[in-house]
Amino acid sequence: MQTQEVLKNMVTITLPDGATRTYDAGITGMEIAESISKSLAKSVIAIAIDGALSDLSLPIDKDSTISLVKREDDQALEMIRHDAAHIMAEAVQTLFPGTQVTIGPSIENGFYYDFARDEPFSTDDFEAIERQMRKIVERNSAFVREVWPRNEAIAYFKGKGENYKAELISDLPETEDIKIYRQGEGPDGWLDLCRGPHMPTTKHVGTAFKLMKVAGAYWRGDSNNAMLQRIYGTAWRNDKELQAHLTQIEEAEARDHRKLGKEMDLFHIQEEAQGSVFWHPKGFHIYNQLEAYIRRRLNDVGYKEVKTPQLIDNKLWEASGHWGKYRENMFVVPDVVPNTEEGGKVFKEEPTRFMALKPMNCPAHVQIFNQGLKSYRDLPLRMAEFGCCHRNEAHGALHGLMRVRQMTQDDAHIFCTEDQITQESIDFCALVKNVYQDLGFNDVRVVLALRPEMRAGSDAVWDKAENGLRDALRKAGLEFEEEEGEGAFYGPKVEYHIRDAIGRSWQCGTLQLDFVLPERLDASYVGKDGSRHRPVMLHRAVLGTLERFIGIMIENYAGRLPLWLLPTQVVVTSIKPESNGYAQKVYDQLKAHNIRAELDIRDENLNAKVREHSNAKVPAMFVVGGREEENQTVAIRRLGSKDQNIVALDQAIADLALEAKAPY
Repeated sequence: MQTQEVLKNMVTITLPDGATRTYDAGITGMEIAESISKSLAKSVIAIAIDGALSDLSLPIDKDSTISLVKREDDQALEMIRHDAAHIMAEAVQTLFPGTQVTIGPSIENGFYYDFARDEPFSTDDFEAIERQMRKIVERNSAFVREVWPRNEAIAYFKGKGENYKAELISDLPETEDIKIYRQGEGPDGWLDLCRGPHMPTTKHVGTAFKLMKVAGAYWRGDSNNAMLQRIYGTAWRNDKELQAHLTQIEEAEARDHRKLGKEMDLFHIQEEAQGSVFWHPKGFHIYNQLEAYIRRRLNDVGYKEVKTPQLIDNKLWEASGHWGKYRENMFVVPDVVPNTEEGGKVFKEEPTRFMALKPMNCPAHVQIFNQGLKSYRDLPLRMAEFGCCHRNEAHGALHGLMRVRQMTQDDAHIFCTEDQITQESIDFCALVKNVYQDLGFNDVRVVLALRPEMRAGSDAVWDKAENGLRDALRKAGLEFEEEEGEGAFYGPKVEYHIRDAIGRSWQCGTLQLDFVLPERLDASYVGKDGSRHRPVMLHRAVLGTLERFIGIMIENYAGRLPLWLLPTQVVVTSIKPESNGYAQKVYDQLKAHNIRAELDIRDENLNAKVREHSNAKVPAMFVVGGREEENQTVAIRRLGSKDQNIVALDQAIADLALEAKAPY
């Protein structure tokens, strides 16, 4: 009996290498680190218990698998940023008494905190705030976790005038503990409502942080609520990482597709059509070239192109499940039937039903599949559409070509049998790889996004769908990560994240395995056994949306796009008017070889011409003068180079024609 009682008070801890250790129940992460080595205890900042990050000070009362997190580990970044948000909040309240703190999470590459204050913050305040943050870091205050009674916490924050914090606590579930983190021991330590976890002390945050910008933000993201002030910051493990990030931001600003789009005269966006693109002739040429390239790729692997309506009755969206799970993102249009009196005058209009601009093409493609009886011999059926879709994105989320409301997807749906899932998925993975390589993206990360909380279909169906994509990815020879809760409401999805020239990651292509929509929309085919069966749907896109992908390419190439995409591949210009005739001859020969050339024989200074065409990102100029005419050559100036190469005219044209050829 005594031995059993002792065992009840012990826990078995499994370490990352698989080794196990037995400790008294209630042992903390710090105590485990100390039991392994003193040097480890000095370097560890957190513990992951069964995969979930936790404070080092919390007791462990059950058998667990753990890993100890050091500051140099990737997992530490989120904690550094989280703690930096708390330190910034304390600094702001120290410098600006009467400011209320609200919510302050870590985000990608940094953190923010929303403040309620009558006077506006400005970037001029950042230096003082950063200086105060460094003092708090140097103070080396412990992050102390406390659990308070709900009413006591509400009363405390109300007493301090922190009404937003009091509201947050009031809205927490009755069963949830109210966790408070104090920066420093005793009643004078600054404190905040927080679930945690935190690092041991403020000093662990370090000083590799910088405040970046201030912006407006509605309380809880609701435009009906008060406007708060949001201060954004970035934080890293060391100054080298911080400087690399700041350099990347500078480079990104120089590559901003909105700025380059204006310089290159490609497109514009204006207030009267928020989230929709006005394509100028040069930009629309790039758009058409990219679409034609993808169309060639799809045609050669058996896709059949279709076109479906923009406006569709809400009955179809209800049947598909989008009306219940996606309606807030849809543009809904009342379908009005006029009531008339005698004589034909309209005196009243009442919406009798609703229609919606399609946010995606999939339900419409099922309607085409459902026309006529399909046999197993017809499968797989690969149905493609460059479908124009509309999604009601928030105004604040819109961003040039990267986040729009009207978009064109290189969308397709594969209707197949369960036996065909693996091969179709493998073939799609190969297509994605080839397209990205053609477009200059060779660093691709693959993610399998699993079932979200809000979803359609049973767990058994989701198990089958998730396992189907796992199996296909493995057989395609792809390494991939898994992310819980990020799938579509109707099925899991494979995401393709491409990395650009300055290291940023963009999620573009997707492959989604769907057993749900064919069931909801009553799609069927006749199997070998003569009975009806449900097809499986593979939703897939390579580029995602053409608008966004063009924006990504503009920034990736800093406007210097591949020659085959560009509306102007070369400009022919004369040094003096006496050479205009030869310039015209060069231009005519280029056009005869289907090279997209422009002729610039204006009586302008050559340097001014070079500067103008360089700003427009024209990749090459053929400069001609008397010597070039005499020798039947051209002086080639490449974008970004001050040097000129003298090349025979025929060779220059042949070389440019080869370079201008589309990759497929």
